Amino acid sequence: MSTDAAKTLAVTPPRKRFRTRLLLDLVLIGIGSATFFLFPENLGFVTRVLIMIIFVLSLDLVIGYAGIATLGHAALFGSGAYAAGLFAVYISADPLIGLAIGIIAGAVIAFLSGLILLRAGGLTLLMLSIAIAQILQEIANKERPLTGGSDGLLGIDMDPIFGIFAFDFFGRTGFWYVFVILVMVFFLLKLVVASPFGLAARGIHESPARMRAIGTPVYWRLVGIYTLAGAIAGIAGALSAQVTELVSLEALGFTLSAEALIMLILGGTGRLYGAIFGTVIFMSVHHWAASIDPFNWLFVIGGLVLVVVYFVPEGLLGLPAKLRQWLRAGR
Repeated sequence: MSTDAAKTLAVTPPRKRFRTRLLLDLVLIGIGSATFFLFPENLGFVTRVLIMIIFVLSLDLVIGYAGIATLGHAALFGSGAYAAGLFAVYISADPLIGLAIGIIAGAVIAFLSGLILLRAGGLTLLMLSIAIAQILQEIANKERPLTGGSDGLLGIDMDPIFGIFAFDFFGRTGFWYVFVILVMVFFLLKLVVASPFGLAARGIHESPARMRAIGTPVYWRLVGIYTLAGAIAGIAGALSAQVTELVSLEALGFTLSAEALIMLILGGTGRLYGAIFGTVIFMSVHHWAASIDPFNWLFVIGGLVLVVVYFVPEGLLGLPAKLRQWLRAGR
């Protein structure tokens, strides 16, 4: 959180802050619901955006709140996607049970890998996180009879949700399914980051030494937050598998991890809202630029990231405070 934002927060009454944030939440839910009617022919793309928001929210929990640097977050997304996809193909096509399987898979992989990752730090942690994602990707590639290898996991045909709402070609059911899950995840994370557990994660991010000095089990707190983030990433992966009815090796790839990190940087870390705005901006610009020039759209994304990092390092959500700062400096 920037100094200006902290000062503004300090002088704002708690009740007013609550009302402002609740109003913002309701506005975001309203905008999200409106996209169903505004873009009826692009519901597939909108649904992918919603899934990525869930994934980036889980990354914000890891980086923005706990300060765990990672470039292998796709390992958790892909674990949830493959678990839900395999469960649908070989056991049951019930969406909600498959979603639970994805949550468990993401949490288990996060817990087991976190036991190793979180004993390291800095560049070592980054490299280990990439290595774990690469190992899982290679396992998925080698187990071709089970996962489909480089061809992807096919044959996912989901049953209707609650036996009533069938997944349709236009993506209407998929949109509302993902949207409702996103709203639930968002409010769950708001409760988590405001709880003593979330505050402890913030304290560890700011000063691990001080947290150890007051008796906080820093390592296990980090393992806990990483496991929770794995469960949320598993939700995103499972939803992706169920809605698109396909799981490819890219679900475990480095590109997905890097793009999620860029989305978070664009919006701003440690705010939750930053994950939402950053994802919407990145994927909208990506969609628009790629439709104009499929080969050079990365130039647009790269330029956008450079501008944001150089002028507004707190992310685009920090732009209003930065503008006020520039105006005061210009007087």
